[in-house]
Amino acid sequence: MNKPKTERLGRGLDAIFEIEQVNAPVKSKSNAFDEIEIGRIIPNPNQPRTIFDEELLKELAESISTLGVIQPITVKKNTDGTFMIISGERRFRASQIAGLETIPAYVREVDDQTLIEMALVENIQREDLNAIEIALSLQRLVDECNLKQETLAERVGKKRSTISNYLRLLKLPEEIQLAIREDLVSMGHARALINVEKRADQIAILKKIIKQKLSVRQVEELVKKLADSKPQATISDEEFPESYTRLVEYLEKFFNQDIAIKKNAKGKGKIIIEFNSDEEINQILETFEKIKN
Repeated sequence: MNKPKTERLGRGLDAIFEIEQVNAPVKSKSNAFDEIEIGRIIPNPNQPRTIFDEELLKELAESISTLGVIQPITVKKNTDGTFMIISGERRFRASQIAGLETIPAYVREVDDQTLIEMALVENIQREDLNAIEIALSLQRLVDECNLKQETLAERVGKKRSTISNYLRLLKLPEEIQLAIREDLVSMGHARALINVEKRADQIAILKKIIKQKLSVRQVEELVKKLADSKPQATISDEEFPESYTRLVEYLEKFFNQDIAIKKNAKGKGKIIIEFNSDEEINQILETFEKIKN
């Protein structure tokens, strides 16, 4: 005699959740989690993520107050009876804000090396990280876990070329890395700037990207044009006397446009006001009109 469909369905759910229905439900060792007192949990001092958006934490805390912690955090038990977070610090912080006394957690037995690797790999998988945060986590996996790029690519599920592109971002000047962190430029913009040899030129193009809201394609064309130009045609900002740099900064603030100075070997030169449209020409005219009046 065939079993009722409902019984087969129930058994199917048991299989999915790996639970044996005998006298009482028992979770399998791999999927079991504990309710751990919040006060016994400590953050990982080597946590790759250092910035947590307070508003988003409050929103998560409100959700936790209503629905509870849906996804358990993962921790490692210390010899002193405390538990160190491997992954889920954001959920932990939000649970503190929500006033929870306990939080569901998977307890893993790992050594310090594996702990670092698990925390870094879990962090890289997040969707809200900027390219520099990902690059720093990848670099730590290379330095602290002695992982080669091929192995690293397998661990984080990315192509080796992608890993290489992220790591190259760390060779860029701090100003560009900061611009990526603050979402002023994209990784595509930054990758184009990697091909620029001089730091001064990289910073100059960075300013253009932000001021003129250049697309990645426009930046690539600008970089190509710079590479094709003759080296003796212009002198970089670093080669100008301080008075030149001060003049450029003053004029850029005054006209709200990019200003360039070109100078030849004989000392003659010219000041160039760059523009992208007829509208910007009209803005420059308006500035002169204000001076005249």
